[in-house]
Amino acid sequence: MSQIPSTTNSSVTPGQETLSLVEPTVMFHCRVRKSPFFKSTRKAGARAFSTYNHMWLPSYYTDPDDEYWALVNHVTLWDVSVERMVEITGPDAFVLTNMLTPRDLTKCKVGQCKYIVVCDEYGGILNDPVLARLGENHFWLALADSDLILWVKALAFGLKMDVSVTEPDVSPLQIQGPKSRDLMHDLFGKLIDGIKHYHCVEASLDGIPLLLTRTGYTGELGYEIYLRDGSRAEDLWERIISAGKPYKIQPIGPCNVRRIEAGMMSLGFDMTMDDNPFQIYEPKMLKWLVDLEQDADFIGKEALARINSEGVKRKLVGIEIPGDRIVSAVDAFEKTHWDIRAGAEIIGDLRSMGYSPKLETTIGFAMVPIEYSELGMRLDIVLPSGDTREATVVEKPFVDPEQRIQKAQPAG
Repeated sequence: MSQIPSTTNSSVTPGQETLSLVEPTVMFHCRVRKSPFFKSTRKAGARAFSTYNHMWLPSYYTDPDDEYWALVNHVTLWDVSVERMVEITGPDAFVLTNMLTPRDLTKCKVGQCKYIVVCDEYGGILNDPVLARLGENHFWLALADSDLILWVKALAFGLKMDVSVTEPDVSPLQIQGPKSRDLMHDLFGKLIDGIKHYHCVEASLDGIPLLLTRTGYTGELGYEIYLRDGSRAEDLWERIISAGKPYKIQPIGPCNVRRIEAGMMSLGFDMTMDDNPFQIYEPKMLKWLVDLEQDADFIGKEALARINSEGVKRKLVGIEIPGDRIVSAVDAFEKTHWDIRAGAEIIGDLRSMGYSPKLETTIGFAMVPIEYSELGMRLDIVLPSGDTREATVVEKPFVDPEQRIQKAQPAG
């Protein structure tokens, strides 16, 4: 086992004893799996890790603000192998996969990707993966943080479906930023010009088997490279870094505030199985994410139809908190789920938060009663100190609501 070195902080308060706090040591134990790119991320200077899908996820390398600007201005490389894959194949693969989600997958062609939600029988959100359709009966689900494979296996077994549900040897990287297309073009040539937003294509690089997708978790122009042979991870990492040098490529961790700017939710932060899609997503997105008119009897259909008819009592809203920065970009990873107050009453909680360098203000997502979800509503965020900061309900996404950056096609 290896470990992250600990540090010791001491403080003295007049009239009190000296308080000595030793930061906990994080052990890289084998119970939490390492990415095939783990050695490469350590070599690149990853300074912090979190756990996600029973794996180590690099959180940041330099400073999250610096990484934000590298993403917005240049091109960045992320190890997101933690997006573990559920592979569904076999004669009943389409039937099972279509049953998992309220999105109508008859509208998903081979070679397309779709953002979907997976709901339980009560309409609660179990996961929000990106789905890739590699064949008529061949699907990948790139998971957010949960053990969804157990849910899928149980359904397949209980319904006696003729399918195979496995976790394949697949490990994704993200290439994100305005120079990502130039870098990908250098690596893969004209193949890149034909990949539309939320489409995929099989490829290889120096004999390394890959799947390429026009997807990402940033709101920026970007791609994901799905490595299909973990033994070639270091080769692929070095090849990308070398090709990216002219474009100032920089390895970074997930850019929390950029995904908030883009209105992208995080499972476990912004939504859980206690929340349903009608609470989380905007009506424009719900039109295709939850299709109650389709013929398929997907899991949670009856519950979601009832929720849609009755309406929701709580809603996830975008908020803006003016004034000085509340916490550093590093601290923002853990300082969420603060209380939200209206007058003297606690009415909700802050789910995600970050300081936007582009907007020069703090933004976030909050879950509040529906009567407090109107644009312009004023709320109070209760800080750990007990002080409050005024917040205003604003429209989300905060930046590029029409996704023009992500959907941009090659010139010419």
